[in-house]
Amino acid sequence: MSIIEKAASRIEHKKDEQGAPLPARAAASAPPAAEVPPVPPAPPAAAAAAPAQAQAPAQAPKRSANHVELDLERMQALGLVTAAGGRTTLVEDFRIIKRPLLKRAFAPRAPGDKPANLIMVTSSLPGEGKTFCSINLAMSIAMELDHTVLLIDADVARPSVLRTLGLPAHRGLMDILLDDKLDMADVMLRTNVNTLSILPAGSNNPRATELLASQAMSSFVFEIANRYPDRVVIFDSPPLLLTSEAHVLASHMGQIALVVEAEGTTQHAVKESLRQLEGCSNVNLIYNKTREFPGTETYDYHYG
Repeated sequence: MSIIEKAASRIEHKKDEQGAPLPARAAASAPPAAEVPPVPPAPPAAAAAAPAQAQAPAQAPKRSANHVELDLERMQALGLVTAAGGRTTLVEDFRIIKRPLLKRAFAPRAPGDKPANLIMVTSSLPGEGKTFCSINLAMSIAMELDHTVLLIDADVARPSVLRTLGLPAHRGLMDILLDDKLDMADVMLRTNVNTLSILPAGSNNPRATELLASQAMSSFVFEIANRYPDRVVIFDSPPLLLTSEAHVLASHMGQIALVVEAEGTTQHAVKESLRQLEGCSNVNLIYNKTREFPGTETYDYHYG
């Protein structure tokens, strides 16, 4: 695989009717005026009703049950990209990583090409940083002025996006594929980052591979790729060498980013992962946790 672009930078990795009163009329048999006690005017009906209306408490605007609040301070403390974090080396790293992905995502598409705005982030084995990179890539793209991001947790056996973000479990991808009456809007989580939405993995299912290879999945992918012209969809995929779901998922993707951990992923594992991705025309490598100096880590981005 030819390397046509590489970016690296250092990083210290750490882990929201007023009517007038009617005059009183004396009856025909009333006593003289001097002996008649004054009759108080009756209050207008509208004026009597006004205080009750004024005392009605104003109702606060209702928030959608599918809205979640990301704790941006917590995310920053964990070493994740946030706009509030300022211009850090981590933010700069992922600005470099996302640029070629965005360029291809919205380039003219040849007939038969997979939608390039569908980007799968995977790794050979667990623990190499794919979820970390998926969230950071999604957060970095959400900082763009012209794009929105949908982050999908497609690691249905071991979902970790919500857990990493400190959010509770929720229905998601598997539930949509199992229930044709369930719409994505029913399970998609909107966040306090206006340009970022999240689709959880949903219920665990032993037929996950078959569901990802089903016509329901093909229809779902086509819908999310084409509904919004400015949307980028990031899939946090299962590891390639442990499950068959990642290979099936890759068949739907326009771009793939393979996370490789420095001094952790073996050359054999990388070669086997790339072999499983044969036929995918746009495979990228994110080579992370390289150490140039003691106590520092960098991210290298290889595009080929």
